[in-house]
Amino acid sequence: MPELPDVTIYVEALRERIVGHQLQRLTIRGPFLLRTVTPPVDSLRGKTVQAVRRLGKQILLGFEGDLWLSLHLKIAGRLHWRPVGAKPAGKKALAQFEFDSGTLVLTEAGTQHRASLHLVAGEEGVRALDAGGLEVLEADLAAFSSALRSSNHTLKRALTDPRLFSGIGNAYSDEILHRARLSPVSMTQRLSAEDIERLYQAIREVLTEWVDRLRTEARGAFPEKVTAFRPAMTVHGRYGQPCPRCGARIQRIRYASNETNYCAPCQTGGKLLADRALSRLLREDWPRTLEELDELKKR
Repeated sequence: MPELPDVTIYVEALRERIVGHQLQRLTIRGPFLLRTVTPPVDSLRGKTVQAVRRLGKQILLGFEGDLWLSLHLKIAGRLHWRPVGAKPAGKKALAQFEFDSGTLVLTEAGTQHRASLHLVAGEEGVRALDAGGLEVLEADLAAFSSALRSSNHTLKRALTDPRLFSGIGNAYSDEILHRARLSPVSMTQRLSAEDIERLYQAIREVLTEWVDRLRTEARGAFPEKVTAFRPAMTVHGRYGQPCPRCGARIQRIRYASNETNYCAPCQTGGKLLADRALSRLLREDWPRTLEELDELKKR
């Protein structure tokens, strides 16, 4: 799922290409893509884009008449830009927005089709789309600490809850927790003040660094290779590979369709966290340390 760094780069690229330009035609092919009926989406035709901004993991296109179109890409949605005169996007396009400056195309891989569009009127409509999470890059330590301690969840769950924190998902939460040297299953209300400050700094560092990195990689071009798995990441998507900090193999916790990656020596004091599928299978034979895991593999 595109998270704060990726969405920020999308927003910057779109500002350059569509602000001040008129939407001439729009085509929505995905039957479940558009989630609102009022105002009618056809009312956008002929209107000029006046602003593009981020709201959590959503991209908001502001049109004249105080109309706001929200694009939420969810897990597999991606945006593409085609210059004026380019060939149509084809059947893979769930939606096309044809501006006088080029065409914005929305695609979605897979069959689940979670991506969504909402058209709302005014700031009141925008607020209804906001899950309410804190923008950590804009907040001080006290506000962050208050949000983090407002409920008692695991750190992984807390960081990825849009009602608590805005724009952070599965990938960057792994990177943040590794930077902060904190376990993904630590409970938020048991953290020390020092832990919270370290986490706060890690969030700000990781998100800022990745915005800068992605901006440099794009070099002014439209970001066409948005992915949750990047070679430069330290732990996310690197199961079984060496930790850049200590050299130990990266471990994982799998649940539903998601996976949490972590380094045991750096984050959990060397303890292996129970993988639901494997620990249920192995029961009392579940290894507790990397050394026990190595011995198990030798059997």
